[in-house]
Amino acid sequence: MELGPKTKIHDLLKKYPFVKDFLIAFNPQFKALDNPFMMRTIGRLATLSKVAIIGGVEIQKLISAIADEIKDKTGETIEISSIPPDEEIDEYKRLEILKDIIRDLHKGVDVKIVKKRFHELIKDIDPSEIANMEQQLIQEGMPEEEVKRLCEVHVEVFKESLEKKVMPGLPAGHPVHTYMLENRAAEDILNEMKKIEDPVKERQKLLSLLDRLSEIERHYVRKENQLFPVLEAKGISGPSKVMWALHDDIRMMLKDVKAKTQDSAITEKAVKALAHMINDMIYKEEHILFPMALETLSEDDWTKVRQGEDEIGYAWIKPADEWRPLGVSFQQALLTEKVGSLNLDTGQLTADQVNLVLTHLPLDISFVNENDEVVYYSQTAERIFPRSPGIIGRKVQNCHPPKSVDMVEKILQEFKSGNKDSAEFWIQMKGRFIHIRYFAARDRNGNYRGTLEVSQDVTGIKRLEGEKRLLDWD
Repeated sequence: MELGPKTKIHDLLKKYPFVKDFLIAFNPQFKALDNPFMMRTIGRLATLSKVAIIGGVEIQKLISAIADEIKDKTGETIEISSIPPDEEIDEYKRLEILKDIIRDLHKGVDVKIVKKRFHELIKDIDPSEIANMEQQLIQEGMPEEEVKRLCEVHVEVFKESLEKKVMPGLPAGHPVHTYMLENRAAEDILNEMKKIEDPVKERQKLLSLLDRLSEIERHYVRKENQLFPVLEAKGISGPSKVMWALHDDIRMMLKDVKAKTQDSAITEKAVKALAHMINDMIYKEEHILFPMALETLSEDDWTKVRQGEDEIGYAWIKPADEWRPLGVSFQQALLTEKVGSLNLDTGQLTADQVNLVLTHLPLDISFVNENDEVVYYSQTAERIFPRSPGIIGRKVQNCHPPKSVDMVEKILQEFKSGNKDSAEFWIQMKGRFIHIRYFAARDRNGNYRGTLEVSQDVTGIKRLEGEKRLLDWD
């Protein structure tokens, strides 16, 4: 077997399985190779050149190390292919050039000079290369805030090249298609805002448009909770962090502009600044994030992105349902990998993880099954009401003093009949304010399956006022 930048990691590991453990020990960034699902998807396509970029390793150094390991284990001498001198700059070298360009920008070198250097060295650029470049700069120690601060300048340098990229045709209902429809809706609102000549005189119209524009929150939340996690599973986390920080900037700006408009203190400059931030985000999405994601993610990955979108909701539009993922869904693939886990509605947990979750909740819970038997209680560090293993399997009526049994029976009867779904009480005990709630637990068909009791000490919560947004551990 010949080793070179274009050797696929899947083919390599199929012939030499021991190389997987070697690579994971060689560089922690290669830990993803231990994920069977990852190897069935991106692993089939990824070349050693791509793997080197993810790990921030020089390609020739990586190839030589692999060849040495194979010789060590098998005695086989591997032929290493070299890159022809006249071949276009390889991915690793391009990435290093991009990083040097951005480092110069961050040092204050004039944008015009940097743009000229870029066009002399690299005539074209791929969105995924910008994503890799930003991620590696963060891994090498450049603060995320600093990458975010000059993100707009990064795009300006690469803008001409990026605009040559054509978004592939996408079926209606595909997550990226939906994102782009929302972007068009956002642009329509921004164009309406642009027509307002005097924000103070047209305050009510501006407020109405700002209220509509606020729906963009769903667009950003879907990216943060559906798209970014899938990209991070592919080892692409830097761009997500930077973009999330920019989302927060837009949120703060939108909140500030709305507040100033309500107080008649708004200016045309502030409205333009908000519009610029949102338009700039649309450009970054459609020229960097979406093309890079479409290059990187498989059909199963997009299935996972799509799952959960309805729960978060959409901005201004309702997505079409023409797009249907092909093959095995992400959820089905995932279930085959986590042997011994509990398959929950929105993920999987091992029994040990379930126990950790329940015992670390800042409240006490107990569960009574449909036969009125206590089958579980959470043994938290500072339980409000004492419990012991002796109550497990005991009728709940026998776990209360005689004077409370009638009330317990009434709650259970109302829950079982379907007349009520919850009951709540609050008491003061030893100077603490305790909130106690009961919930009827029903299955998907509406059948009563038991009662959940939740007790919480809300003494401190009742005293909260104003806002707390900063960490105060010091």
